[in-house]
Amino acid sequence: MNIEVRCFATLGKFAPTDGALALPEGTDVAGAMAALGVPPDEVKIIFVNGKAVGPQTALRDGDRLGLFPAVGGG
Repeated sequence: MNIEVRCFATLGKFAPTDGALALPEGTDVAGAMAALGVPPDEVKIIFVNGKAVGPQTALRDGDRLGLFPAVGGG
């Protein structure tokens, strides 16, 4: 299956160059993060198709995955 991936802010270095990632059917978000080399402890918010989800969420062909780090400020 193929998904679209966007990694934001400090996670941008893990994003695929063309934004696409091929994964085996049945892969979950945690598996996609592992395939990208994203350390799980660096991810604070996960979106699939615009909805907040957890790392155990199963992905489907054509899904859009967004990964966000914790953002500080003040």
